[in-house]
Amino acid sequence: MSAEKGSAWHAQREKPRAAEPLPGQGRRFRGRGAGGAMAIFSVYVVNKAGGLIYQLDHYAPRADAEKTFSFPLDLVLRLHDERVVVAFGQRDGIRVGHAVLAINGADVNGRFTADGKDVLEFLGNAANYPVSIRFGRHRLSSNEKLMLASMFHSLFAIGSQLSPELGSSGIEMLETDTFKLHCFQTLTGIKFVVLADPRQSGIDSLLRKIYEIYSDFALKNPFYSLEMPIRCELFDQNLKLALEVAEKAGPFGPGS
Repeated sequence: MSAEKGSAWHAQREKPRAAEPLPGQGRRFRGRGAGGAMAIFSVYVVNKAGGLIYQLDHYAPRADAEKTFSFPLDLVLRLHDERVVVAFGQRDGIRVGHAVLAINGADVNGRFTADGKDVLEFLGNAANYPVSIRFGRHRLSSNEKLMLASMFHSLFAIGSQLSPELGSSGIEMLETDTFKLHCFQTLTGIKFVVLADPRQSGIDSLLRKIYEIYSDFALKNPFYSLEMPIRCELFDQNLKLALEVAEKAGPFGPGS
């Protein structure tokens, strides 16, 4: 994962961690931010070898920008990582770096339209206009999520080795201007990673709650094998419930 400008990671000395979640009760806070926006974005579970064994996207993506264009297209598009992205020109919610997500209501597949045509060639043909194009931040593929989980596993180890103190736990939090990444590693090496809004607190308790859910609904499942992908309906249900409770109970927003 490429860190944004101004990002910082914090490595702290290893402290004894209990397998049971912290209570975190006795305080009341405001719930979600304005408009009911999700404050917890996603959850990753990484095994001790660095393999991604579970991932959940918990947020509703920001509204994509869709417009009908006439020829010639007044945006400069280019190919980047097998996706067609905006290289120059910003208007009506369309920003540089946004990818072409759909053409005439049909989702595109990377650099190709739904019927297999090259997107840049299609948009360069005046006969295809007027055309409706939907732009937005591209969605990570399964392979990209696997790669990023493995990269974070390596960064976690590097953070531990760079620490001037012995017994460092590695990266526990990575902060940017748009999100915070929180990580909790168990004594057996399993990492639970939560990406949340920078204003959302109570994540430490949530991470331990996820550990409890993992222990109850994955480890105690006779059909689950250690270090393998987690495919358990009860795990999914209880994790989603824990995220909703954390969003409603945790402080969120200015002055909370």
